[in-house]
Amino acid sequence: MVNTAIQLYTLRDLEGDLPTLLRRVGETDFDGVEFAGFGETSPREAAEVLDEAGLKAAAAHVGIDALEDDPDAARETCAALGCARVVVPYLDESHFASAAAVRETAGRLSELADRLAERGLELGYHNHDHELVALEGDDRSAFELLLDETDDSLLIELDAGWAAAAGHDPTSLLDRLAGRTPLVHVKDVADGRPVELGDGEVDIDACAAAARSAGAEWLIYEHDEPADPAASLERGATTLSDLRD
Repeated sequence: MVNTAIQLYTLRDLEGDLPTLLRRVGETDFDGVEFAGFGETSPREAAEVLDEAGLKAAAAHVGIDALEDDPDAARETCAALGCARVVVPYLDESHFASAAAVRETAGRLSELADRLAERGLELGYHNHDHELVALEGDDRSAFELLLDETDDSLLIELDAGWAAAAGHDPTSLLDRLAGRTPLVHVKDVADGRPVELGDGEVDIDACAAAARSAGAEWLIYEHDEPADPAASLERGATTLSDLRD
């Protein structure tokens, strides 16, 4: 059975510090969380609250510059949380603007993955929609070239919603990523913008099934712009709970 989590970026506009948010997540059907920073809370303090709330850490989003500057800090953070995965959450369009740019990006991510592997960590990359643009002079998208230019040492945290927003079928991408995508973001979109699960164009049931078939360990709910974060938390938890099996 796959685990479910929420990317805490979804809850950034709710009142309260990180421990308060973690306890609130612990009152839902989610099994865990994915971190997007810690604010004034130390990772060790966060881990204590996770334990109290009956939650696990699926992974932590960390910017690429921070990871390159201090990979040992990432190791210490993950050791405190009891997880072994960090994810680069975003690289801007310039990193995917041409085949040459993609190859440079692939080399940078691969080198970082090797450095983190020496510290017992796995590195993932989380897509948006701009990685899935067509490349001039290549019959592949920038995302497909990134996959071809890296190996399984770089995990892919596929965001199903952003893939759909770019005009791609997330279930087909999940099939291609079998064994390489232990973390999958379950997101819905309409007209290229995030919406609540079930309100958009993404076949959530099919994505969850494809994720499970691809070997995903975590289905992670994320909504970039929830109008009501508290309601989004509850709806996301209930929806993903029904998709575990």
